[in-house]
Amino acid sequence: MTAPITIVGAGLGGLTLARVLHVHGISATVYESDPSPESRTQGGQLDIHEDDGQRALADAGLTDAFHAIIHEGADAARVLDEHGALLLDIPGDDSMARPEVLRGDLRRILLDSLPEGTVQWGRKVSGVRPLGDGRHELAFSDGSTVTTGLLVGADGAWSKVRPLLSDAVPAYVGTTFVETYLYDVDNRHPATAAAVDKGAMYALTPGKGIVAHREAGGILHTYVELNRPAEWFDAIDFTDGAAASARIAAEFDGWAPELTALITDGETAPVARRLHTLPDGHRWNRVPGVTLIGDAAHLMPPSGDGANLAMFDGAELGKAVAARPDDIEAALTAYEEAMFARGKAFYADAHEILDLCLGDRAPFGFIDFFNGVPQGGS
Repeated sequence: MTAPITIVGAGLGGLTLARVLHVHGISATVYESDPSPESRTQGGQLDIHEDDGQRALADAGLTDAFHAIIHEGADAARVLDEHGALLLDIPGDDSMARPEVLRGDLRRILLDSLPEGTVQWGRKVSGVRPLGDGRHELAFSDGSTVTTGLLVGADGAWSKVRPLLSDAVPAYVGTTFVETYLYDVDNRHPATAAAVDKGAMYALTPGKGIVAHREAGGILHTYVELNRPAEWFDAIDFTDGAAASARIAAEFDGWAPELTALITDGETAPVARRLHTLPDGHRWNRVPGVTLIGDAAHLMPPSGDGANLAMFDGAELGKAVAARPDDIEAALTAYEEAMFARGKAFYADAHEILDLCLGDRAPFGFIDFFNGVPQGGS
């Protein structure tokens, strides 16, 4: 079986690439290890930026569908101290600069825009090997294989495709986010709901913080942020949700109860999400027939840019292939050189934002950032 364009990973970047190719009359197949679109949650709210994420959706012909899933007012933000006192309150402006949507809703409109059968679910890649002349063979965990003329790794931090191009391995940045949820918050957790209010709430101190977003349907989605060694988290049994929550909450002893309730009253088991990064400015030499997009290409700490960059990568690669369908290598060269230059600046921004959130100046450096005060260094 030979497929002309193969995309590994049905995240936002891979789906945007498949959609932009489809808009230009080019077929592609997306292989995804998840057994179905609903097999796991897709994360929380995303702010979709005008200059990359929204441009990608426009290239995909999905601007109207995107407007229909915007969570109005969710771009509001507030910063509290650990005692719950308000330090900064920025109301939502309902502009189109950075409207908020649920990642799952965004993924759904991308999936709905693709021809049936474009995404092959339950196809976990177990290995990839070059065949020469820019062709590659993918092996799947079910024992099947597929050969492709253009292979795109859209498979995230631990990409199976990346080793064809680079020996870089993601490194732990020293920070882990612990994810929790509260439901029906206005009725069941009114004090916490009031503290978070309508959009995003940041309670930050050096080395630790609690960040929560209000999502549609009375949901508060929280990331508890801690600067700790990996071994510290290894010592916590996250299979015992109550014990893990208590251990994490102990790091916030003395904080306002309406804030710690985001940890102690969580209605799902806490999930530890360690932050990793590829080397700053990660790049590779051109290898025929294969490239990367999104976190597979430029994994960095979360800064609000990751999903936007992944979609923009997908759209730009799709347009590059459509512009040079008879010279894929020229298309890949043009895409990669622009992507390398684009991603380099975002690494610095990502590290700076993490430092503003949890570094020595937290929360006041973060407040200055929100207020547009120029930051030193970097």
